[in-house]
Amino acid sequence: MTRLAILGPGLLGGSIALAARRAGGFHVGVWARRPEAAEEAGKLGLADQVSADLRAVVAGAHLVILCVPVGAMPAIARQVAEAAAPGAIVTDVGSVKASVVAALTEIFPAAGAAHFVGSHPMAGSEQAGVHAARADLFDGATCILTPDEKTNGHALGRLHQFWQQLGCRMVETSPAEHDEMVALISHFPHLLAATLVNVVGEKNAAAFDFSGPGFRDTTRVAAGPPAMWAEIMRSNQVAIRAAAEAMIEKLREITTILDHDASMTEFLTLAKTQRDQLRLPKTPHV
Repeated sequence: MTRLAILGPGLLGGSIALAARRAGGFHVGVWARRPEAAEEAGKLGLADQVSADLRAVVAGAHLVILCVPVGAMPAIARQVAEAAAPGAIVTDVGSVKASVVAALTEIFPAAGAAHFVGSHPMAGSEQAGVHAARADLFDGATCILTPDEKTNGHALGRLHQFWQQLGCRMVETSPAEHDEMVALISHFPHLLAATLVNVVGEKNAAAFDFSGPGFRDTTRVAAGPPAMWAEIMRSNQVAIRAAAEAMIEKLREITTILDHDASMTEFLTLAKTQRDQLRLPKTPHV
């Protein structure tokens, strides 16, 4: 897979382009919906080919990566299906998988000219746009592949190799299990960070002037693009609601142990022990 077509030169798309060029051996093509965005990506030297013509970028590509909002993927995937070379592999970087895999598997059936496999590199930043792209964004990051019963085995294996070349640690899970887990460790935490900021703003906005690294670290992800995250919340609503309800129950439990030093110490000790065991990457993730 030496010819890449990256559709969408934002933070992730731009970082994939830079990481692939750092790895070497790739011809990188980037598509941007707006001509001015394509021109900007070209000035930054992201790729060997940059264009607002999707067919021109996809034609002849061995791997096509959809780096666009989840809601835009089906329409763009249909255009890719018409332009992709026989045997091409198509993947995405969407934060939600069940709905994406269901929709795109219909567009790229197992017997079709191109093979689809869902990907989700757990790498990102509260920053957005191509100017935030970094070649080392995926170093040490976990990339989740979400095959189903229709997934082409060869395509799955090649994607493992590709993401590893960019620096990722690979895991596999079903689309449904992916959405449940990511709701717990990414989607709901974003909602929780936003809630914390809004609570402080409503209770005593002057407290923001006293905030230190702890508050900034806890709420960093709340600075992410609101429109993008709102779409993610809608797309994974059921799993996020379940995570929120579990948190509400835990908060009720906390209110009952605030006056009991031993119980509070035990609660905080358990949290510290589990947090200390986390496998921490080199780059901040969302």
